[in-house]
Amino acid sequence: MYNALGSKVVLSDFSNPLAVEYNEYIKDLINLDDVKKLDSYVQHAQTSRLQHSVNVSYYSYLICKRLHLNSRSAARAGLLHDLFLYDWHTEKQPEGLHAYAHPKVALRNAKKIADLNSIEEDAIVNHMFPVTITFPRYFESYVVSMVDKCCAVLEVCGQFSGKSKRAKKEIGRLQPVKVQNSK
Repeated sequence: MYNALGSKVVLSDFSNPLAVEYNEYIKDLINLDDVKKLDSYVQHAQTSRLQHSVNVSYYSYLICKRLHLNSRSAARAGLLHDLFLYDWHTEKQPEGLHAYAHPKVALRNAKKIADLNSIEEDAIVNHMFPVTITFPRYFESYVVSMVDKCCAVLEVCGQFSGKSKRAKKEIGRLQPVKVQNSK
């Protein structure tokens, strides 16, 4: 299991109520082979697609929890929103341009491995809003979409901010931490 970059909560700390609840929501997904395979693809800069997905999942969960929205659906959709198994930097897809096509590919792949509710489906297929012109139907979908953009920017900027000693220290602090699953 990965920790969300920048989070003080260690997701394997089962004495922390946030970690317990978050893990309960994603436990059936995080150890699936297709989800684990995301770790072998670079998503942004030096961040793997799995790490990016955990980042989006966890922060979407937190925001939706704070707003009294469906934090379970946000966590699950965030984890599966980029469930495509190709290197988008080098491989072209028959469905068209990556930015427009990959949400549909991710939804198709997610449906093969999990039972999704309508919020989760909507959040996955519309996570590229406003790049794509389809409006999300649920508040949780907007949260996943905006968190995805924020995480992407932070992941990309993290690689380029290593010029000063302070920035290098921060990058070291924000590197993904693999922890053992206690279950």
